[in-house]
Amino acid sequence: MTREDRAPAAHDTAAGPSRPDGRGARTRPPDLASVFRAAAVTGSLHATDLDTGAQVGVRADDPVVLASVFKLPLLVEFYRQAEAGLLDPALPCRVEPGERTAGGTGLAAMLDGATLSLRDLAYLMIAVSDNAAADVVARHVGLEAVNAMLARFGLPGTFVEHDCRGMLAALEADLGPLEGPPHPRDLARLRVLDPATTNRSTPREMTRLLGMVWRDEAAGPEASAAIRRLLGLQVWPHRLASGFPYDDVVVSGKTGSLPTLRNEVGVVEYPDGGRYAVAVFTRSIGTAQHQPRADAAIGLAARAAIDHLRTL
Repeated sequence: MTREDRAPAAHDTAAGPSRPDGRGARTRPPDLASVFRAAAVTGSLHATDLDTGAQVGVRADDPVVLASVFKLPLLVEFYRQAEAGLLDPALPCRVEPGERTAGGTGLAAMLDGATLSLRDLAYLMIAVSDNAAADVVARHVGLEAVNAMLARFGLPGTFVEHDCRGMLAALEADLGPLEGPPHPRDLARLRVLDPATTNRSTPREMTRLLGMVWRDEAAGPEASAAIRRLLGLQVWPHRLASGFPYDDVVVSGKTGSLPTLRNEVGVVEYPDGGRYAVAVFTRSIGTAQHQPRADAAIGLAARAAIDHLRTL
């Protein structure tokens, strides 16, 4: 039995005010659902203290769509295989423009051919969520191996159905060429928005996976450190990191986005040694691509959850 298995169940009720340092004043769990309602989204969250096992959450065991968060378990299996000598992380890979999976960042947005090592492709798939880089990594690692790893880790609700190309192909098959936000009437038929038919997990299972990485349980110390390093290089400040705008608080994570969906999972580390895994998944009513309130709700909810854990 792990420390997390012995931890108290996650809960969600209202919270009182907290001190600026996050300690000592809050005695009730935060009303996380109200944070999501204020941003006009539905949401689920799980947060846990990686050292004490204390937890807090809302809908923490509900199935959720991972979107690009699936790149986290892919990254873990990549470094496990590198550690085992099953692949060479320095292997040079030529990525031609006509072969790249579509996307708005990294190689997916570039015009010329490029040669990068597998580990540099892994960096791009995490730091800027590069779809083209992720699919090259996925071809070398194998999604079957990723799912076998997740099963061995005891994460039955987490499964990777397809890579980025497969996800985009399913979206186009259901919707046609996506030239703008989909119409709300079309959402119900999109398989990529249904956890039963796409890459999926639960908030609790994502924090368990992060905990394994931070405790060197998902891989050896060197490989786990490499995974943590890349998660710390993610460039997006508008979701999880927005809740912790301090130079001495380190936020490492991975975002995911699809029409109406905004997600992020990560670990927040304080200068006093406190470290907290948190997974936040949201769905909006509107289909607009830019929804700052929905993005900010991820940071606000994570901060409320972690502030509470720091009082326990």
